Amino acid sequence: MSAPDLVAQLATCQADIAALREELEETNKGVVALYAELDDKAAQLRDANELKSRFLSYMSHEFRTPLTSMTSITGILLSRLDGPLTEEQQKQVEFIRGSTRELTEMVNDLLDLAKVEAGRITISPEWFEMVDLFSALRGMFKPIVSSGTVSLAFDEPEGEIKLYSDDKKVSQILRNFISNALKFTQRGEVRVSARLVEDDQVEFAVTDTGIGIAPEHLQTLFSDFVQINVPLQKQLRGTGLGLSLARKFAELLGGRVGVESEVGQGSRFWVRLPLRFHENPQTGLS
Repeated sequence: MSAPDLVAQLATCQADIAALREELEETNKGVVALYAELDDKAAQLRDANELKSRFLSYMSHEFRTPLTSMTSITGILLSRLDGPLTEEQQKQVEFIRGSTRELTEMVNDLLDLAKVEAGRITISPEWFEMVDLFSALRGMFKPIVSSGTVSLAFDEPEGEIKLYSDDKKVSQILRNFISNALKFTQRGEVRVSARLVEDDQVEFAVTDTGIGIAPEHLQTLFSDFVQINVPLQKQLRGTGLGLSLARKFAELLGGRVGVESEVGQGSRFWVRLPLRFHENPQTGLS
């Protein structure tokens, strides 16, 4: 190849390289602009999430005071401290008290959700026994099931099972499971049990003889604000947060939740937790 041809080829290569460099620079500018836009969007999402959490927290706190007052007032009326009630008045006051209790549960769920999303949940582990936990739950639900068509049974665990975890969070998980089971079981029983699994874990289960859940709903059951579209659900108020919070609390405690169910036969909700809570290095909770 002659010298002029080499010079021409070199010039062509240099032109191609220059064009490629220019194209790469333009692409780089586009990537930088895209990263900047993504950072801006991420910041907006963080701000929006923070505002949502603050709103939920503020709203929940504001609702708590009047709801607490309503609970106290209905309690005074039902105790007849200010005089007797007619049969119809007692029914109305009991209805108000029941509605107030439901609204209080909703407010508490919203407040817990805000705390979880803001990373403000505190885990306080200590040693406690299953017998004590079941005894507290039994007493808590006794007024609800004492006169109904559904019985609530607790199977005492075999042997002495001790747990080093946050007993309040464990209790709240089981309360959510039991409350749901009672709501969707019109007659029959709800049974609570605990057993050791894999030597270092305990599995709590709440089994009911209720309406059951269709397979297509099982995957989203533990998501936020999920409510199953069944006739009985329309008669019951709720935020759809109980099971979601149960899942979040279980994960914070190092465990997981699950469900097995069959339409018309009932459901079995379970949570598996380590016998000893360990600090999560990702959250710093201990």
